[in-house]
Amino acid sequence: MQKQRVVITGMGLVSPLGVGVEPTWGKLIKGQSGIRRIDRFDPTDYAVQIAGQVPGADEEDGFNAEEFIGKKDMKKMSRFIQFGMKATDEALKMAGLEAVEDEELLKRIGVMLGSGVGGLEDIEKAVNTLQTRGPKRISPFYIPSILINMFSGQVSIKYGFKGPNSAVVTACATATHAIGDAFKILQRGDADIMIAGGAESAICPTSVAGFAAAKALSSGYNETPEKASRPFDKKRDGFVMGEGSGVVVLETLESAEKRGANIIAEIVGYGMAGDGYHMTSPHPDGVGAIGAMEAALKDAEVPAEDVKYVNGHATSTPAGDIIESQSVEKLLGKDTMVSATKSMTGHLLGAAGGIEAVFSIKALQDDILPPTINIEELDEGCNLDYIKDEARHMAVDYALSNSFGFGGTNASLLFKKFK
Repeated sequence: MQKQRVVITGMGLVSPLGVGVEPTWGKLIKGQSGIRRIDRFDPTDYAVQIAGQVPGADEEDGFNAEEFIGKKDMKKMSRFIQFGMKATDEALKMAGLEAVEDEELLKRIGVMLGSGVGGLEDIEKAVNTLQTRGPKRISPFYIPSILINMFSGQVSIKYGFKGPNSAVVTACATATHAIGDAFKILQRGDADIMIAGGAESAICPTSVAGFAAAKALSSGYNETPEKASRPFDKKRDGFVMGEGSGVVVLETLESAEKRGANIIAEIVGYGMAGDGYHMTSPHPDGVGAIGAMEAALKDAEVPAEDVKYVNGHATSTPAGDIIESQSVEKLLGKDTMVSATKSMTGHLLGAAGGIEAVFSIKALQDDILPPTINIEELDEGCNLDYIKDEARHMAVDYALSNSFGFGGTNASLLFKKFK
C-alpha cells in the first residue's frame, strides 16, 4: 500500500518566550533568553534557582489561564494540560479546525499528545493537603487532573474529536514520539487529521530538587540566568528546566487539499532507536542518536547529504551535547548547521520536541535558522556550524529535529519545505 503524504496545517506554542507561535518565534530569532530566577516558589535554599518559566498574565505575551480556561475548568486540569489546551487552540485555529461539526470528519480526527512527568505540581499540593488537612480534603478532580493521557482526553472532549486517542510518555522525547506516531497513523490511513505534541509544567520544588540531585541541572549561573543554557560551550554545566507546550496539526495531503487548508510544511521521516545503556546518560558512541537519525532518513528515503540543518536536542549537558554533535558529524558531515534553541527556552522536557518541531517548521517556512546563544568557547570535539549568536537567513529544503530522553529513548523527525 502506498504511504500517504502528510503535511502540517497548524501550530501552537506556549513557551518561556511567550504565548503564541509568532511572539515566541520573533524573540527566538533575535536571540532572546526566556531563562530567569524562579518566582513560583522561593528557591533560595536550592542549588538551582533558575528556570524557563512561561510568562504570567501580567507580562508581555503572558499566559492567562483564568481568561482562556475559566476558574471552574482550571480545577479539572493540571497546569501542563492548561498550557497544552492553549497551544492546541492556536494550532486548530491556524488549521481552521476549531469548530468542526461534521460528524464523519470528527471520527477521522485523532489526538496523540503527551508529557514527560505530568501533574507533578498538583501531586505535591495533594500530598501537602493530605498531611495537613486529612484525606477528606483531597479534590475529586485530583486523579483525573494529573493523568498524562488527560491532555489528549481534554482536547478530544472540548472539540469532539473521535478518531485515535492516545498519549505518549517517553521523558524528553515525548512530543517527538507523539508527532512521529501521529504521522504513522496518518500514513496507514487510520485517520485523516491528527493533533500531536507535548506539554510540561514541572517547575516545582520536588522536580527542581530531584533533577538537581541527579546532577542534571545547571547550578553555576544562578546570578546570570540568561547565560546558564549554553549548549556546546566549554563551560556548560547542565540543562535549565523550561515549561510550556508545542502542538502541531498533521493532516494527509489529500485531506488538506480537499479542505483548502494552508499547508505550512511536510513531514517525511520519523526514526526511533534505543541506547540500551544507562538510565540518564547517553551511550558514549551515540548509537541511539545515530540510529534515530538514520531511521528518519531511511523512512523519508532522503540521502544524508541532502540534510544540511538540524534543530539539536542540545540540552547543555556535559555528556549529551558532545555525543550528539559527534553523532551528527558522523552521519551528516562537518558542515551541518545546528540550532540549539534550548539556549533560549531551556529544556521543556516532554514538551521540548513539540516546540522544536514548530521551530524547525518555521525555519523552513521563513527561511530563517535560529541562533545558538551563549557559545563563548566551543568545547573540544564540537566541530559543527552552530549558527552562533545571530539567526541566519538561509533557505533549506529539510530540517531534522532531534529529541533524546532518559532511559535511552531517542527520536528524530524530518520535515521538508512543502512544494
